[in-house]
Amino acid sequence: MKALVYTAPEALEYREMPDPDPGSDPLIRIDSVGICGSDMHAYLGHDDRRPAPLILGHEGAGTIVGGDRDGQRVTINPLVTCGTCAACLSGRDNLCATRQIISMPPREGAFAQYVVMPARNLVQVPDHVSLEQASLAEPVAVSWHAVRLGLEAMADVRRDTALVIGGGAIGVAAAVSLVAQGVPQVTLVEPNEIRRAYLGLTAPYNIAAPDEIADQMFDIVVDGVGYDATRATASARTRPGGVILHIGLGGGNGGLDMRRITLQEITFIGTYTYTAQDFRDTAHAMFDGRLGPLDWVETRPLSEGARAFSDIRSGRVAAPKIILKP
Repeated sequence: MKALVYTAPEALEYREMPDPDPGSDPLIRIDSVGICGSDMHAYLGHDDRRPAPLILGHEGAGTIVGGDRDGQRVTINPLVTCGTCAACLSGRDNLCATRQIISMPPREGAFAQYVVMPARNLVQVPDHVSLEQASLAEPVAVSWHAVRLGLEAMADVRRDTALVIGGGAIGVAAAVSLVAQGVPQVTLVEPNEIRRAYLGLTAPYNIAAPDEIADQMFDIVVDGVGYDATRATASARTRPGGVILHIGLGGGNGGLDMRRITLQEITFIGTYTYTAQDFRDTAHAMFDGRLGPLDWVETRPLSEGARAFSDIRSGRVAAPKIILKP
């Protein structure tokens, strides 16, 4: 099969690779696969969990080849868990101690023509949903999970306003998840003027430049970036008694104003991926139209993947998500 292989920092090769051996698991022919921020971290050499050479990519959708479900269109939950540990049995399978995810050894990723996944990780896609849209289930599920945790933490208090920091795919997914889960006033802050203009065409939430929210306070603040500066913004812009939801893994370890967080009883929640139920709930919310048209993507051939990574790196991409097509 053809695959896009990470070979060294800032180096990707489109080349022939062995077909995966499905064993007893379904083989999926990939139709669409998104470029994630974690793929970018690996590409830049910043993720020692993803050593080269490796096939990256974990935001995939495609068609099952062979077996009882031959021809079924599916979106892929890339997080493989044991199903038997205390975390899995309590419904928090994203915290499974032996969890694996495709695009991280020992599982190759979905920047390829084919990938193998356990049947329980596949959600059937209805005919009215494109596989490009279906491939967004994974990044949207990350934000859906975070929003669910935040709203549960604020079940008995005001939760009318929310700020999302970052207009990448995770930030946009958080904004539409907040809207879908009932938060009436959502603002997304994004420093890139090109991206603000792109998102402003159809967004069902407010879009602002950083200086436009300098004096505002919010019940919920989502950090979809995860740098020192964005954590500092989250610390400053969360109202007393509010919640910070930290999704981004950009880097750094500073920025939080722990004195203010303590004195104002601000809750900080680190969130990672999603549970299997969150993934299914997200997929069905997408299929039902509750998350909008999901049209904030750009598609390119997988063979041009190296250029796509370079364009993202240099800030030349307006769309929050590039989807590659094998």
